[in-house]
Amino acid sequence: MTDTLATRKIAIVHDWLPLYGGAERVLEQILLVFPQADVFSMIDAIPPDQRGFLQNKEVKTSFVQNLPGGKTRYRSYFPLMPLAVEQFDLSAYDLIISSSYSFAKGVLTGPDQRHLCYCHSPIRYAWDMQHQYLEQAGLTKGWKSWMVRILLHYVRLWDYRTAGGVDAFAANSAYIARRIMKVYRREAEVIFPPVAVQDFELGEKKEDFYLTASRMVPYKRIDLIAEAFSRIPEKRLIIIGDGPEMERVRAKAGPNVNLLGYMDNATLRSHLQRAKAFVFAAEEDFGILPVEAQACGTPVIAFGRGGVAETINPGETGVLFAEQSVESLVDAVHRFEKTSFTPAAISRQAERFSAEVFRKHFADFVRKNCQGWEASLGL
Repeated sequence: MTDTLATRKIAIVHDWLPLYGGAERVLEQILLVFPQADVFSMIDAIPPDQRGFLQNKEVKTSFVQNLPGGKTRYRSYFPLMPLAVEQFDLSAYDLIISSSYSFAKGVLTGPDQRHLCYCHSPIRYAWDMQHQYLEQAGLTKGWKSWMVRILLHYVRLWDYRTAGGVDAFAANSAYIARRIMKVYRREAEVIFPPVAVQDFELGEKKEDFYLTASRMVPYKRIDLIAEAFSRIPEKRLIIIGDGPEMERVRAKAGPNVNLLGYMDNATLRSHLQRAKAFVFAAEEDFGILPVEAQACGTPVIAFGRGGVAETINPGETGVLFAEQSVESLVDAVHRFEKTSFTPAAISRQAERFSAEVFRKHFADFVRKNCQGWEASLGL
């Protein structure tokens, strides 16, 4: 930053740091915009040799870090998370930026401080996805189910109350902006998360196979993709990924479906470059892999709900299907086969989601939402 914000004391509050994932990529780019910022997180389990994205900063953690299994089983302490985040003393900071999909936005701030939140989502398992999460956790019946439901009720009350402490929201997609309005009754500016599109090479020549890749958990619906392609045996599907749903997916896979299991990033990139199309059946907040596929010039066949509907131009960079059903996906594959795509044009679409674009938009968002505040303080 070249303006007065460069001299302000800034704190960035992140939910937790167990690994370098999608939310951590956002944190990395925010730190490039505000390199002077201090970082707070409920827990920090990033190994010493992987802390480059944190600029090797020392992260200030909560008491959850020191609880038994806190660094690995931190999610089991979710009833304590509201208390934990409220113990961060941020009184010395002028600007607080929370990068939040759970509890980070609940930090306590004063009237002369500015709190801006980049919201990946309101707490999913506490709001509209509660029933789905309870089902996946096997907590639909019994006293344990009711204990969790009561806890989630109080988490919702806390989450709604703490939204009032945020001066301005940014959302990672219009889909999440709608969820923020539904849950918090607040407007949110859409700033798409950063995707490392520069790491993916354009593949002009496509081979005769479809590709999907994901950790195999229920909501990713890899089982649906496997079953759909088993209905069209003349189409070859390659699946990359592993997880608890592997056997369920294997049971639905016909001879034309090849499960490769876990593969390293280089192998995944190679398949993304060569695939005829990337297939995506989840309802995601944003969806990074479909953008990475487009960076390779590979069109995407995707379920048309969630953030992915904002990253694909139907007929130009992919095809959308309306229902999470085998029949709807099979129809989308047939429609895809009748459509022509230009790899170079698809790759250019992906550039809208680069890290450079994110940094510019995020810096503009912060500057815009701090102008009146700084003037009111005489800064």
